[in-house]
Amino acid sequence: MSDGFTEMVDTAQRFFAELAQNNRKDWFEPRKDHYTDMIRKPAELMARLLADDLGRAVGQGLQAKVFRLHRDVRFSKDKTPYNTHLHMIWNSPNTPAALFFGLEPGQLLVGCGITAFDAAQLVRFRAMVDAAGDDFAALVARGRLADFGPPPLKRVPAPYDADHRHAALLRRKNLIVTRDLAPGWRGDLVKAIGQEIAPLLPLYHALNRM
Repeated sequence: MSDGFTEMVDTAQRFFAELAQNNRKDWFEPRKDHYTDMIRKPAELMARLLADDLGRAVGQGLQAKVFRLHRDVRFSKDKTPYNTHLHMIWNSPNTPAALFFGLEPGQLLVGCGITAFDAAQLVRFRAMVDAAGDDFAALVARGRLADFGPPPLKRVPAPYDADHRHAALLRRKNLIVTRDLAPGWRGDLVKAIGQEIAPLLPLYHALNRM
C-alpha cells in the first residue's frame, strides 16, 4: 500500500525536469497551482510527519522546513528565478546539526551535517578531528561528502600539520554527508527516508556533541 507520497515524487521529478528547461516566470506562473497542490503541500505534510519520526529517533524535538522554490539571486550571476529541486530539513534550535532530504530529476537522497560552521564550531570541529579523526572519519564514510556550501580551504589550517592524517576534513568549512535513497522505496517513502537516515544518526550526534 502506498503512503501517498510516491505520486508526489514522480510529479516533482517531472516538473523539475521541465522547469530546468523553462526556468522563467512566464512558464511557471500558469503552473503555479499545480506545483503548490501536487508538490509543495504534500512535501510539507511529509516533512511534518518525518519531524515526528526523526525526532523520536534522535531523542529531541525537531522542526521541519521545506525550502522555497524561488532562488535568492541578489548576489548571484545566475539570475534564473527558480530552484529545480525540492529540499527539506529537520533541525533543533538547540543543536547545530541537521538532517536533510533532497529530490531532483533522477535522484533522491538524504543527508546529515552542518551547512556552514560558525567560528566557534569550526574550532571545535577541528579539535575533534585532530583528537578522534579515525572514529569520526568512519562515521563520515557511512555516506559521501557533499559539495554543497563553502569550498574547503586550500591548505590545512594552523596549528595542524600539513600532512595531517585527516587533512581533508581539517580543510572543510562545513560538513554535509549524503546517501542515495535505496531502491525499493516506492510505496512507503517516509519509512525509506527514516531507514536511510538511520546510519547517519551517529554522525548527527557526534556533530552535536562537539
